[in-house]
Order: sequence, then structure tokens, then C-alpha cells
Amino acid sequence: MTQAPDPAAAALLEELIRLAKAAGADAADALLVDSASLSVAMRLGNPESLERSEAGDLGLRVFVGRRMAVVSSTDRNPAMLRELAERAVAMAREVPEDPFCGIADPGAIARDWPDLDLCDAAEPTAEELIAAARAAEDAARAVPGVTNSDGADASWGRTTLTLAASNGFVGGYRVGRRSLSVSVLAGSGTAMERDYDYHTAVYAADLDPPETIGRRAGERTVRKLGARKVKSRSVPVIYDPRVATTLMGHLVAAISGNAIARGVSFLKDRMGEAVFAPGITVVDDPFIRRGLRSKPFDGEGIQGKRRTIIADGTLTTWLMDLRSSRQLGLESTGHASRGTGGPPAPSPTNLYLAPGTLSPEELMADITEGFYVTSLMGQGVNGVTGDYSRGATGFWIENGKPAYPVSEVTVAGNLKDMYKRLTPASDLEFRHGIDSPTVRVDGMTVAGT
Repeated sequence: MTQAPDPAAAALLEELIRLAKAAGADAADALLVDSASLSVAMRLGNPESLERSEAGDLGLRVFVGRRMAVVSSTDRNPAMLRELAERAVAMAREVPEDPFCGIADPGAIARDWPDLDLCDAAEPTAEELIAAARAAEDAARAVPGVTNSDGADASWGRTTLTLAASNGFVGGYRVGRRSLSVSVLAGSGTAMERDYDYHTAVYAADLDPPETIGRRAGERTVRKLGARKVKSRSVPVIYDPRVATTLMGHLVAAISGNAIARGVSFLKDRMGEAVFAPGITVVDDPFIRRGLRSKPFDGEGIQGKRRTIIADGTLTTWLMDLRSSRQLGLESTGHASRGTGGPPAPSPTNLYLAPGTLSPEELMADITEGFYVTSLMGQGVNGVTGDYSRGATGFWIENGKPAYPVSEVTVAGNLKDMYKRLTPASDLEFRHGIDSPTVRVDGMTVAGT
């Protein structure tokens, strides 16, 4: 069933579009984003901050022929709406032509979409958030070996989005978030270590208990004490799920329609080819109920669908908005994402690497020597060549099990080779919006001493 947009918001956007067309625009679309948030920060049992904010942002995109301009405002006064529309049209007349810009054809817009249950109606009180943050930090500090705290944060947010366009599209939906995080330290002096844990969910009922989040943060921190360096060598590398997601993030960047259209991706010529090992599946699904990146339609009013991005190791599609799809001579995949201050760009929804059949323990059971990565540093990835080099910490694997903590090393390879050698474990959880189980990548270089 279609979730109806807020009538007042829809009416405001339709009036803004009418004003833009009256000022000389050939086509236009407009986005209204109303948001509210509440957050608290605790440290050592004491509140450090309590913030609440409410905001409303309005964005208008107009087209005069093949010229486009985007303007935004927080003022909804009728006189300001007229001025906003006139200013946008005047700007559009002055910019160079873009043969690929434009809104969707009326036949391509979404007409019906599901209610994805993306917002918890309950709004927490400041006292509830303070209690959650305090409980998480207390649980982390109670772990033997934890010596200090960076603090805990608890937050709530709700955003209502309404989109309208001169092609007849009008739609809206509401999203909500509850988050809790805690970071603590263990050890002292130069032997000090830091780690964290966090969880974000649409519904408060789906959020991990504060005590669980805190305990995990403390245990992860203490496990890092006594980190050693290792000698450089080529070994299998195991990526913990919270860092394995970065490998999917690099894939997202490589298959973005913008990158493909500009020819700046290491996968630019690989459509229809095997880029992962046989059996590997990567899915993008905008319709997961209570999903962190779910959306009933994209930022241009086009409905997405569940897509198998990687099928049996083979790349099947790019992620495209309207502009990049026109550049590539294809159709939009419904991946346009946008704010009020700029044009849309391709972005994934709920993207995940499908799980394998082996547990993480089974995945590393045959490794005589290897590296289990729990955190990554730096941005050493070349999106054009696929070259990969990042600082890392984690645990050295000996005889199939993590043996001792390791720091000050670099893991290196090339994503084209890494994807072909990647094996997923069976422990997939949906926690981030871009998700992965534990993965193993053979033949990587670990650079240490």
C-alpha cells in the first residue's frame, strides 16, 4: 500500500513548482526535508551534552531547456517561495547546457510503493537516552582491564521527506533512527588501546541492549592490549564484519554510474564479466522492512527494486540515477540520492554480500599463519586501478585461531585480485545498511617490520 505524503508538504512543493514554471522553467522538482533529533553524551557517568534540534530544508531544481540550477532555503514564506523560483530560473539561464540533465518521463515515475515501516512512532525522553548511555558506559568500564572512557552517546532522529515534480510525481515517507555508541580505553601510557561498539536501528525495540553494547566495547578494547608487530609476508587475511563492509563500499564506488560514465573505475569495462569467484552474490534491496537504507522510491521519483548486483561472481549492473543512465545509454536503476542543496547522484540502498556456508571459525581453521583484521586506517584505495593499501590492526592467526593482537601493519593488494579470492562466512547480520559477513581474502601482503 502506498504511504501518502503529508498533504501540507505536498501542497507547498506543488505551489513552488507552479511558481517555477510561471517564471519560465520547462520542468522542475522540489524536495522538502523536515527533521528533529535528540542526542546526549556521557563520560565517566556524567552528562557532557544534551542537544535537540529541529530543521526544515527546502530544495528546488529547475530546468530551462538543457540548463539546470538548484537552490535551497529554510524560509517557507509565500513571498520567499516566489523569489526562490525566480532566482533558480535566472541561474539556470546562465549555466552551460547539460545534454543529460532532466527529470523522469511521466511513464517512468513510481505510482505505488510499499510502507516499509521505517519510523518508530515513539520519541524517547532525554532521561531515557541518558539512562541508556550511562548503562552502556558503565558496562564497558566494568570490563576488567578498562582504564578510561571516551564516553557514550545515545541519539534519536526522525526525518520526513516529501518529493514532487512537474512530471506528476508526488510522494513522501518518514524515517527514524535510534543509535547508541560507547568508546573506552585500556592500559596506560604508550601501551594504551582504544576500541568501541555501536548499534543503529529504526525501532528502539530492535536496538541491542546498552549493557551488551558496552560489554562488547570493553572486551574488544582489552583484547588489543599487548599488540605486537609482525614481519612482512603474504598470508590469508580475515576481515571482521565491521571492516568487511569497507570492501563492499569500494565495490559501490567502482560500479557507480558517475564513475563508469567518466571512465574512472577499475571495473569500467567489466559489465557481464566475472569479477568475484563463482558462487559469490551481492544484493541491493531497497524494500527491506525497517532497513537502514530502505526507501520506497529514489530521489527522482523512480521506484527501485531488489537487484542481484553480483550473480554467481558476475557483475550484472551499475548503480545509476537518471543523468548517469543517460550518459551510458541505459535506464535508471532507481538509485538516485539527493539533498536539498544539490543534484541527485547514484547511491546504494541496503547492499550486502550474501553469506557463505562456513562459520568464521571454519573459514580460518586451515590457516597456519594469517591476519584477522578488526580495524582499518587511511584511505589508500585507488578507484581507477584498484590498488589497495590500508593501515590495520587486529590479531595474528596461528594454527587456525587468533593468537595475539597485532598493530602497526599494512594490508595491501589489488581489489580486482582480492574480489576473485574472497570467501564469505555464514555470519551475515544487517547492522549498517552496507553489510558483509566475515570474509577471507587469500594471498594478501601484510607489511610489518
